Amino acid sequence: MPSKPSTSKDIPEEEEAEVLQAVILADSFNKRFKPLTIDRPKCLLPICNTPLLDWTLEGLALAGVQEIFVICRSHPEQVKAAIRNSKWSHPSSGLKIVPVMTAKETFSPGDAMRDIYTHGIITSDFVLVSGDLVSNIRIDEVVRAHKDRRKVNKDAIMTMVVKESGTTHRTRSKGDSAVFVLDQDTSECLHYEPVTGYPPKSIARIPRDILESHPNIEIRNDLLDCSIDVCALEVPSLFQDNFDYGDIRRDFVHGVLTSDLLMKNIYCYVAKEGYAARVQDTRSYDAISKDILSRWTFPLVPDDNLPGGYAYDHLRGNKYIPKDNSVVLSRLGDGAQVVASTLGARCSVGPDTVLRNAYVFDDVTIGPNCVLESCIIGAGVQVGERSRIARGSLLGPGTVLMPFERVSRRKQKSVPVIGEPAEEDDDGDDADADSELEEAEKNQRSISQNLGPGSDAFVWPRRAIARKGDEEGYENELENFNNWRLMRLGDDLTDLLPSVTSLPAASAAATVSAGEQEFQIEVRLSLERAFSEGHSLDNASVELKTLRMASNVPLRRVREAVVAGIVENIPLVEDAVPQRTEINKWVDRWGDLINLIGGVDGVETVSILQYHCASSTRFPLFGQILAALYQNDIVEEEDIQNWHAKPEAKGEGNVQKTWIVGARMIHQLNEQESDDESEDSE
Repeated sequence: MPSKPSTSKDIPEEEEAEVLQAVILADSFNKRFKPLTIDRPKCLLPICNTPLLDWTLEGLALAGVQEIFVICRSHPEQVKAAIRNSKWSHPSSGLKIVPVMTAKETFSPGDAMRDIYTHGIITSDFVLVSGDLVSNIRIDEVVRAHKDRRKVNKDAIMTMVVKESGTTHRTRSKGDSAVFVLDQDTSECLHYEPVTGYPPKSIARIPRDILESHPNIEIRNDLLDCSIDVCALEVPSLFQDNFDYGDIRRDFVHGVLTSDLLMKNIYCYVAKEGYAARVQDTRSYDAISKDILSRWTFPLVPDDNLPGGYAYDHLRGNKYIPKDNSVVLSRLGDGAQVVASTLGARCSVGPDTVLRNAYVFDDVTIGPNCVLESCIIGAGVQVGERSRIARGSLLGPGTVLMPFERVSRRKQKSVPVIGEPAEEDDDGDDADADSELEEAEKNQRSISQNLGPGSDAFVWPRRAIARKGDEEGYENELENFNNWRLMRLGDDLTDLLPSVTSLPAASAAATVSAGEQEFQIEVRLSLERAFSEGHSLDNASVELKTLRMASNVPLRRVREAVVAGIVENIPLVEDAVPQRTEINKWVDRWGDLINLIGGVDGVETVSILQYHCASSTRFPLFGQILAALYQNDIVEEEDIQNWHAKPEAKGEGNVQKTWIVGARMIHQLNEQESDDESEDSE
C-alpha cells in the first residue's frame, strides 16, 4: 500500500511555526546629528533622498526577515507614521512591522534590550540591527549558520557579522574600532577589546588563558563591525539580569566573554561579499552616500531598488535624475554647479551657486552666488545670497561660518488666542526638544555672528552638541575634525581646503581674529563651568579637546588657558601655611588637566606658568605653585632644569624674578638628592 503524502502534522511544530524575526534599534543614543535631530529621529534623516530606516528595512527584507520590531524612544509618532505611509505597510510587502515605543528612561542600547525583554515580543532567535544600517549582506546565511551551531552548542548565544577592511576604510569609524581574537577553526570570538580613536590606542591586552587553551587563534584589527547580530532568545534576559550592560559591544560582548559565571559563547561571521555600514556620524554619512551613488550597495541603488519608492535614471558618471515625475525636480539657476552632492525634492539653487560635497534635504532655497562645501543642509532651510558655508548650515548673506558650525531655528513661542484655553505643557519628545533648544539658545555663541537681516536662527554652542555621558560622541567629532577632507581616497584635496583661504586678506584676518576671540571666550566658560560644577577630569579634558579642534588652535593655547584658569582661581590668603593649603587643594584637584588635554610637555607647562604669574596678581605664588606641580608629578625635575636653561626663561622684570625662584628650587632639589645619596652610602 503506498505511503500517504506528508502533511503539516509530519513537520516538527517548532519548525512550522518559526518566523524569522528582527529587532531594529531606531535610536542612536547620541547627539552627533543635532540640531538636525531636534524635531525628527535620526532614523528618518534622508540619505540619497530616502530615510535611513527604509534602507535598513530593505536590507532585512532581502534577507527573508518576516517580522520586524522597530524599537524607538525619540519621536515615536513620526516613526509610526513613516512606517504606516511606506510601501512596507502594504499586505503584499511580505513584512510585518511593529513599532514599539520604549520607556522614557531608555538612554542606551542596553536599556532598549531590557525593554524588549519586558515586552516579551521575541519568540525565537532573532536578528538585531541599528536603524542607521545600509546593507545588502544576505543575513539569511548568517542565521542558518547560527542555528546550525545552536543545535550542537546551546551556549552559542550570538553571531556577530563582520567584514574584512583596511584600518583606514572610509566607512570605518576609528572611535568604534575593535580588536577581535578569533578561534581560527570555529570562528568563536574569544576576546573583544574596543579601540578608542582619541586618545589613540596601540596596545591590546589578551588574557593569557586564551593563548594557553586555544593554540590556533587570529588577532584581527582589520574587521569592520557591521552591527548585525543574530541573537538567541535568551540575549534580552541577560541584559535584564545585568543592569550595567549599556553598550552592546563594550559592555555586553566584553562582559559575556570575560564572565566566569555565564559560560556563554559568541561567534563571528566574516562576510566575504556584500556591503554593510552604519551612518554613525557626518563622515560616515558622506562616505555611505557616495558608496550608494557609486553602486557599491547594488541592488540597493537609486535606479533599481531604491527603498523610498522613487524612480531614477542612471546617467554616465553616476548621475541620477528622477523619472516618471516620481520626484518634484529641484531648480538650478544659470551657472549653478552641483559636484558630488545630493539635492532633495523641491529645492531651488540660485545662479552661479556652487555645491560641492553638499547634502541638501527637501524644500531648501539657496540664493545666488553661494558656495556650499562639505555640509548638510536641513529641510526647509533658506540660505541667503553670497553666503559661503564651509561645513555649516543656515546663514544670511555675506556670512562665513567656522568649520563644523551647527545652526538651527530659534524656538517659536506660541501666541495665546483670546477666548481659547492655554496649551498644556507636553512632557514628551516635544518637551525634550524644547528644553534642548532653550538650553542651546541660552548658551549660544557669545561672539557676534551676523546671520543676515531678519534671520530667526542661532549658532549652536559646541558643548550643546554632546553632553555628559556622550564622551564617545565627542571623540568621534574630534575624528571628524581631522578626517573630513579625507572622506574618499583619490579625492582632489585642493578642492576641500577651507573656503576662508579664498577670501580677501582683510576678511581672512578678521575671521582668524574672530576665531581666536571665540576660542578664548568658550574655553574660559568651559573651565568656569567645570570648576563650579565639579566635572570629572576626563569630561573636562574632552570638552577642551573639542574646542581646540573646532577652533583649530595650537595645543599650547589650551594649556595656557588651563594653567591660567587654575592659577587665577586659587584664593589669596595672608598667612603662608593656609596659602600653601589652598594651592595644594587646587593643584591636587585640577593639575592633571594640564596633561590630559592632548599631550605631556613639562617644559612648556613651566614656561606658561612663569609668564602668566609674571603678569598676574598671583606673581608671589609662582614658587609654591611650581612646587605643587612637581609634588603631583605634573612636571618633573628634568623639566624644571630644561626650562631654566632656556635663554627666554631668564627674561626681565618679574619674568627674571620667577627665573631666580626656579634656580633656588633646582638648588634645593640638588641638595636633597645629595643628602639622599649620603644617607644611602652610610
